[in-house]
Amino acid sequence: MLPRSYFARDAAELARALIGATLLVDGVGGVIVETEAYEREDPASHSFGGKTNRNAAMFGPAGHAYAYRSYGIHWCLNAVCGRDQTGSAVLIRALEPRAGLMTMRARRGLEDVRKLCAGPGRLCEALAISQVHDGLPLDEPPFSFQDRSTDVVVIAGPRIGITRATETLWRFGLAESPFLSRPFPRLG
Repeated sequence: MLPRSYFARDAAELARALIGATLLVDGVGGVIVETEAYEREDPASHSFGGKTNRNAAMFGPAGHAYAYRSYGIHWCLNAVCGRDQTGSAVLIRALEPRAGLMTMRARRGLEDVRKLCAGPGRLCEALAISQVHDGLPLDEPPFSFQDRSTDVVVIAGPRIGITRATETLWRFGLAESPFLSRPFPRLG
């Protein structure tokens, strides 16, 4: 299990470090294959404008969940990070499903394992993430984060679905994973 102290680092560093780690919620989940970093000074971050009722968990201690509803449609799960309650978080964008496949398939109503957790909304539906998870510690049930057991190749690119700070290369992924929400563009 990753302790809360593991999350007490800057968002980009944590977003990269979580690639290849395992996330389970009530025993259901898999290997993290895609993340995005957001910090307080980042115009694309929910915390950029200051603390609100919606983003309050981002200003809490590192190692807690920030769960929010995107566009009023689907839930998104973030790991609050940084030091001194900085308003930073890492969005968990995609998993390679490994535990509780039948449960995830039932929740999502589909069979294709590659699409079960490919995107933050799909991931949260598969893991049954909702408002009740907002602010919960990530090192206690229902959550279980486990460090990666092997070295991985991490790639970086622009974040998805934002209109500000689009040039910031704070989307991280597991190289050649078929479980990404969408392919990374070739840079350079």
